[in-house]
Amino acid sequence: MTPSTTEPRGLRWLLILLAALLLGVFLLLPLAAVFTEALRRGWPPVWQALSDPDALAAIRLTLLVAAIAVPVNTLGGLAGAWCIARYRFPGRALLLALIELPFSVSPVVSGLVWVLLFGAHGWFGPWLEARGLQIIFAVPGLVLATLFVTFPFVARTLVPLMQEQGREAEEAAATLGASGWQSFRRVTLPGIRWALLSGVLLCNARAMGEFGAVSVVSGHIRGETNTMPLHVEILYNEYQFVGAFAVAALLALLALVTLGAKALVERGTARGAAA
Repeated sequence: MTPSTTEPRGLRWLLILLAALLLGVFLLLPLAAVFTEALRRGWPPVWQALSDPDALAAIRLTLLVAAIAVPVNTLGGLAGAWCIARYRFPGRALLLALIELPFSVSPVVSGLVWVLLFGAHGWFGPWLEARGLQIIFAVPGLVLATLFVTFPFVARTLVPLMQEQGREAEEAAATLGASGWQSFRRVTLPGIRWALLSGVLLCNARAMGEFGAVSVVSGHIRGETNTMPLHVEILYNEYQFVGAFAVAALLALLALVTLGAKALVERGTARGAAA
């Protein structure tokens, strides 16, 4: 007899087929279309589009913003996860809600908030302008917008794991005379390293692909404040389809590399849990 908790074989295959169909239609088909359109005329137009000065500037700016935002959010997410998972204090629920706030706020709204604060007519805009400092329509604005939308990834990856692990190992290390840094480096970090790396990869992927928030604060200045997603939009609106799909293909390739690295990290996590 078939156990009551086991679904029929036909239903199982139907669900698998449905999942594969949805995966192909909504993920694989658009991804294949991007690479197909980029290579429609061969490699020379793709290379020409990617070697364009504006495209190179967009690539450098995207990598620069990610290189700043990811380490900052890694440290902030690690500190936030440590506080939430290891301590009980007034405002703990509020801190957790603030960490998750970027998930519930539209990126466009977050970009408008930065404009309201640091724009020319914003709260601090005149003060910044008097001192020759520019946040909006400059690299600092892009970094701030990216920091906001990517902040939750590291913390939300670490909090459940650190809560499950508990504090017993750190308390045992403390009773043996280990300092706080030694306890973190030798006890806590080895237990969360794979989850931490997974959160960092997710944060990096979102930082490179963010569009809404950076679109509001960038000003769309070619060669200066356009990241790769913004450069794709400009090329597409100008009917430069080969260039747009070439840059989009490069961005998709970076995302695939990130997903591949994340899959390896998750495999390492599973091996560590089994050990």
